[in-house]
Amino acid sequence: MIAKIGKGMNIFGAVSYNQLKVDKENGKVLLAHKIPEPLDGHLTVAQICRSFEPYLLANNKTEKPVRHISLNPDPSDKVSDERFMKMAEQYMKEMGYASQPYIVYKHTDIERTHIHIVTTCVQIDGSKINDSYDHHRSMAACRNLEREFNLAPANEKTQQSDKPFFKPVCYTKGEIKSQLSAVIRYLPQYYLFPNLGTYNALLSLFNITCELVSGEANGKPKKGLVYFALDAKGEKAGNPFKSSLFGRHAGLDHLETHFEKSKMVMAKHPSKTILKNTVEAAMHMATGEMDFKKQLLGQGINVVARRNADGRAYGITFIDHESRSVWNGSQLGKHLSANIFDDWWGKGVKTNTAPGFLNKQASPESKEDELAGPFQFLDVNRDDGLVNALGSLLPDSQGEDYEERAFENQMKKKRKSRRGNQ
Repeated sequence: MIAKIGKGMNIFGAVSYNQLKVDKENGKVLLAHKIPEPLDGHLTVAQICRSFEPYLLANNKTEKPVRHISLNPDPSDKVSDERFMKMAEQYMKEMGYASQPYIVYKHTDIERTHIHIVTTCVQIDGSKINDSYDHHRSMAACRNLEREFNLAPANEKTQQSDKPFFKPVCYTKGEIKSQLSAVIRYLPQYYLFPNLGTYNALLSLFNITCELVSGEANGKPKKGLVYFALDAKGEKAGNPFKSSLFGRHAGLDHLETHFEKSKMVMAKHPSKTILKNTVEAAMHMATGEMDFKKQLLGQGINVVARRNADGRAYGITFIDHESRSVWNGSQLGKHLSANIFDDWWGKGVKTNTAPGFLNKQASPESKEDELAGPFQFLDVNRDDGLVNALGSLLPDSQGEDYEERAFENQMKKKRKSRRGNQ
């Protein structure tokens, strides 16, 4: 079993992401802990979020009070709903969240059936549940679940979640060739990457880039690679180094073989669906580019955006250090391609290509709005600081917009009243 823990500010984003799966019959609510069940048995986004209201109002210091956790058994595991519920309860108990409100969703839209848990790390008294070493504690909890519920264990490579021991190149320290060699010689042994673009995205984490060069040797055309160190601004620093200086693993021939091998392995790689799921959830919780990248970095995923001279993002790559695989966004899905992120980060528009996103520039009568799907997000201008706890995105769908706006206004009044009494 593999667990991913997302940390954010936007409770509505986390809940609506999961509710969208339910509405599309690709998921269902398995368990609502300390969340009152409505008379009609149908929980809405606003009703679920109200259960978190006392905790979020009590919060004074926690910057990211929302936790969005996914538990992913091996595809070979056949887990019943009852066992999923027991697994969720045990996991939350071991992580220290047994007394918190939380809701458990089962997702069935991909072959790897899994569950999502939305909760808060802020306790009713406003204090924060200790999340020191939560990744290691989460791994230990997953191993316990594997033993108790007879699940297939996560393989050794998946459990090695820390980045390899390589150090980024520091151009000002000198001995550039040695620094480059310490990284370049070994990356293909640790990571899967399907093309030169993803290889360069991985290299960029270590302040390195490579370029394809061509020429002639003995009257025959020849291609090869040269490597550059990058400075603090991400620009080439100094002269290039031929790949031959770093051994055959750094050469084009060996890398092209590695590209083909990576494509075959990644086509059936179990980490793809988990990564896709994690990125989608982070998109719904994040407030912008930096927040999005920080959320994924906390889950062992680097985001590398390639931009042209005008600042337009033309490539997006996700580097998953748990599975040690490198993916272009378009490999995960059209709604995770560079254009989607460029619209969001560059134009402030979350397009309707990804379910539940807002196109702020589209009028209600626009063609884009017609295709937007069940959740539209409206930006609500807030000046009372509550946005840090709840986020600024509210679903506007299926008659819930008024209810959720009322909830936000109620929270605003309570916060102001609370401040006035201090």
